[in-house]
Amino acid sequence: MARNAEKAMTALARFRQAQLEEGKVKERRPFLASECNELPKAEKWRRQIIGEISKKVAQIQNAGLGEFRIRDLNDEINKLLREKGHWEFRIKELGGPDYARIGPKMLDHEGKEVPGNRGYKYFGAAKDLPGVRELFEKEPVPPPRKTRAELMKSIDAEYYGYRDEEDGILEPLEQEHEKKVIAEAVEKWKMEREARLARGEEEEEEDIYAVKDDESDEEGGKEKGEEGQQKFIAHVPVPSQQEIEEALVRRKKMELLQKYASETLMAQSQEAKTLLGL
Repeated sequence: MARNAEKAMTALARFRQAQLEEGKVKERRPFLASECNELPKAEKWRRQIIGEISKKVAQIQNAGLGEFRIRDLNDEINKLLREKGHWEFRIKELGGPDYARIGPKMLDHEGKEVPGNRGYKYFGAAKDLPGVRELFEKEPVPPPRKTRAELMKSIDAEYYGYRDEEDGILEPLEQEHEKKVIAEAVEKWKMEREARLARGEEEEEEDIYAVKDDESDEEGGKEKGEEGQQKFIAHVPVPSQQEIEEALVRRKKMELLQKYASETLMAQSQEAKTLLGL
């Protein structure tokens, strides 16, 4: 038995070697790109990956595959894209062209990245999956903030309430409210007056136009006329006619001096007045 097994293994080994020589058995792609040391083979594996990506991108366009199958296809496409990047980097290391810079980006442009999640892309029907569609919805653009100059353009007298009475609505309401308040105050005063009269109290009404003694200034107080009527006096010093005439003469004299006299003459005149104590 051992001899027959050895013969079978020998025959199988020869058959396997013959198939490899004829090219009928497909060679498996290395798991790591760094295991490949030949540039033609690296180019071959890159083209193979691109073909697989193209097939899966075409399959994922069908929205009837179901949510789970679409998610699996999208994961496989992203995995193949990362693998393609590894092979392109290996090709560059072996002296080949830099496909990451000059290669076509059609397959990469088919996918769409979620903002803030760089590297993972969604292809075909995966963009419309539940939970993914919301990620691609753009937030509304906030309204532009106005500058201080733009805000000041809309500020006028109406902003401060100076034109509230021009609309014809506020003024009638204020008049109505004023009449109501006055009527309430008069009614309250009448009730208080009737209550005092009922108690037998009589109070003299205060003369609101009378000038009190403490309000008179040092120049004079409350004066009465010939018939005993009160005279209103000014509480500020009022110059007499003579003082007014003297002030006008001094003003006219100063104008003439400024007009005809020189600065030196005016200085000498002022100095002489100072010496004389005038």
